[in-house]
Amino acid sequence: MRSIWEGAISFGLINIPVRLYTASRERKLAFHYVHKGDFCPIKYLKICKTTGKEIPYEEIVRGFEYEKGNFVILEDKDFEKADVKKSHLIDVFQFVEEKEIDPIYLEKPYYLEPQNSARKAFVLLREALKKTKKVGIAKFVLRTREYLAMVRANDDFIILNQMRYADEIVNPKDLILPGVEMLQKRELEIAIKLIDQLSDKFVITNYHDTYTEALEKIIAAKVKGEVPKAHGKMPVPVTEMEDIIEKLKLSLKHAQKHKQLH
Repeated sequence: MRSIWEGAISFGLINIPVRLYTASRERKLAFHYVHKGDFCPIKYLKICKTTGKEIPYEEIVRGFEYEKGNFVILEDKDFEKADVKKSHLIDVFQFVEEKEIDPIYLEKPYYLEPQNSARKAFVLLREALKKTKKVGIAKFVLRTREYLAMVRANDDFIILNQMRYADEIVNPKDLILPGVEMLQKRELEIAIKLIDQLSDKFVITNYHDTYTEALEKIIAAKVKGEVPKAHGKMPVPVTEMEDIIEKLKLSLKHAQKHKQLH
């Protein structure tokens, strides 16, 4: 693994030198845009809006337009100069119960690894988080902006989860949402019974991307010159409450039968 950031994580007056590693990766098939006629690969170019000429990557820099048509150039060292301390520090300034944090704010996980000189201090923070059952709320700067983060202990690891700020969450006030008064007690009871029947222990390794596997079979068929068949059926939405209750009852029977088989 290759670290993407080096600095320190602090709580109180204790600074623990650490490295930051990406803890997730996206699994997806690599598609390319090609010309429909001769399958010539399509290349994306960086074009100057004024001259129409292609600009090499090494000649492209970050510019801030402070007034129409006028730019000031910012280099990597300028971002660090904005706050040298923040650019090298994950500052844990508060501890809270993890359940207080709505998952909608969690964005991207990272692993923290202590540098050799700070292994004991790292263990101290990790075990203190475990004993108190708390998570840390921190701020840190990555590349060109400051992020909010949740710091939590997980087995032998300390995981930093990058968070969204409150103003980055879209307000759902414009959504038209029905109220609970639409339901009858019996209808809700059947739905709860189905949820109970389908409840089980969550084991993440039990799940994998079955759609990508199906898509790979489509690709393999087309490579052989075959016309791939469509799998599955279009879901039929239910609208009438009588139909919903009937479907709930059938779902309950199906869940019970499935549980007996397993």
